[in-house]
Amino acid sequence: MSSNFKPQLLATFLAVFCIVFAGQAQRDTNKWKAQIALGINSPSSSGFVDGFVAKSINFPTVNLGIQHMFKPQLGAKLDFGFNRFSSDDSSLVEFKTNYSRINAQIVYDPSESLQFLPQRMGLVAHAGPGYTFIKPLGDFGANNISFLNLMGGLEIHYGLTQRMSVYTDVSYILGFAGDFDPVTDGFGSFNGNLLTVTFGLTFSISGCQYCD
Repeated sequence: MSSNFKPQLLATFLAVFCIVFAGQAQRDTNKWKAQIALGINSPSSSGFVDGFVAKSINFPTVNLGIQHMFKPQLGAKLDFGFNRFSSDDSSLVEFKTNYSRINAQIVYDPSESLQFLPQRMGLVAHAGPGYTFIKPLGDFGANNISFLNLMGGLEIHYGLTQRMSVYTDVSYILGFAGDFDPVTDGFGSFNGNLLTVTFGLTFSISGCQYCD
């Protein structure tokens, strides 16, 4: 490293960068948000081979996302979801399965045009394609599969502060997977659709007027 390098100059540069970024963030209100949510899931019974039955309600579902609004009503987000479901008492075989996904979605926020909504409440619709990764646990760990999906959902937000809101999201994920051939490839695995219900927080990372 050059002897002319001065840590003070680097510190000054970083400080100026942070000030400029913070100022820009305040001007670009409501453009960037981060989301984290926790909830439950319900897999479609048609996604399992005969003899394998999952619980109708399973925990956990964890969703993490980053969202950018191009306009007040239109934006996009990239999000990751992790779900786990396990066998019901009526299942002939015990199993646990991890369902992970990543989706790129269009976001539509009609809240400003919905005059009947209270000031701090908002509705956000989202939909878009993605990819699903299925990982059975235990004895069926070799039956991994992955496939395309299409996700759609609706969020209801309530602003707590200028930078944070609580929300609930109901989403349905269509799976585009082929049939298991041979059937043994489906033991502990899943090729169907998934319903999720989550509750979480939205944080503005660019300043906002109630993060609806």
